[in-house]
Amino acid sequence: MSNVYEERLGTDPMLPLVFRMALPAVAAQLVNLLYSIVDRIYIGHIPGIGTDALAGIGVTNSVIVLISAFSAIVGSGGAPLAAIALGRGDRERAGLILGNGFVLLVAFTVVTSVLAYCFMEPVLLFTGASERTIGYAEDYLSVYLLGTLFVQVSVGLNTFINTQGRPGVAMCSVLIGAALNIGLDPLFIFTFGMGVKGAAWATIISQACSAAWVVGFLASRRASLRLRTGNMRPDWRVLGATLALGVSPFIMASTESLVGFVLNGSLERFGDIHVSALAIMQSAMLVVSVPLTGFAQGFIPVVSYNYGHRNLERVKECFRVVVTVMFLFNLACVSLMIAFPSAVAAVFTDDAALRRLVADVMPVFLAGMTIFGLQRACQNMFVALGQARISVFIALLRKVILLVPLALLLPRFWGVMGVYGAEALSDFTAAVCCAAIFSFYFPRILRAARQG
Repeated sequence: MSNVYEERLGTDPMLPLVFRMALPAVAAQLVNLLYSIVDRIYIGHIPGIGTDALAGIGVTNSVIVLISAFSAIVGSGGAPLAAIALGRGDRERAGLILGNGFVLLVAFTVVTSVLAYCFMEPVLLFTGASERTIGYAEDYLSVYLLGTLFVQVSVGLNTFINTQGRPGVAMCSVLIGAALNIGLDPLFIFTFGMGVKGAAWATIISQACSAAWVVGFLASRRASLRLRTGNMRPDWRVLGATLALGVSPFIMASTESLVGFVLNGSLERFGDIHVSALAIMQSAMLVVSVPLTGFAQGFIPVVSYNYGHRNLERVKECFRVVVTVMFLFNLACVSLMIAFPSAVAAVFTDDAALRRLVADVMPVFLAGMTIFGLQRACQNMFVALGQARISVFIALLRKVILLVPLALLLPRFWGVMGVYGAEALSDFTAAVCCAAIFSFYFPRILRAARQG
């Protein structure tokens, strides 16, 4: 297979290159967003039980996010290392990273699925499920867990397609799954009368098709970096490097689960309607964060390849494009949701009381997210540059160091609004700190690369 797609990462004009790489990934992530959004829209409109069912699905999200976070170790930890190796011309190491990444995903599947089944009820109750919502949560999660391997493989390996400069192929894997999910959801939920279990079956069938597409491409002659059984023999140095860099994106993803545990647990004391409101607002946040994730998947291979190739002026040029686009996109989207919270709530529910509650609390909940684009740009640049330790600290800062303590402390003074305000305060503080850390370390990282 010709390496022409990879070589373009180091030669094409930067602005069109970044958008050519990023836009298919953004489109794929937007379509992928429909996996969870469409489920919640349909479930929220089930006659008679929609609000309680929505709360039940909301509490399962913390478990699902935690399980899916393990795929980020390979997808966001291994793929940048493979891109750096390709930039240095070390194709053997890049192949080992891909093969060992697949082995890690299988191992993660076994461990997480067994633990989730064994401790499902207590975990869901701890997450915020009540007697009214626990049944819906267990119905959904018990089916969803059957497709854990498909989720891990489709998410964890898709970024290796981007690494080869093939964002269009990577986008197709998500389009296939999302199109199936959109079509199967109403069929299973309403036509077959399967309710929340139908939504889960639609999701895992769709993810299975996405996983088949990803593995099929990576194992084919069309791939310049192929998935080979010979590279699946565990190499402890490769596994260690992947885990070290992958810890940061894993923490970024898994701490969303931790936050779900804390926020849902705190809000459940004030009534199930607040858990439903949180499910709606977290879904709204995905409309912003998911495209940013897609944009990062597009630009990380560009940065990693050029960093490995010691083309540092292109690294700086890429960052200028990235920080501008991500900051402005995030600011515009969050501002619109703050301005029109009732319209956002109406997409998910017909319950007038729930819509009024979302309209009251969403401006507070999202206030700190207005500058969140800064953190996403800087943190993903650290990942692209292979800076594992800094990335880990920044990932811990927003959710573990700031949000969890604030979510437990502020309600003592401001009641339920303290829970919502904790999200805003932690988002704003973390973004400012991340930008300051990046401005300090980025020139030093480039200086060390020049000397090396």
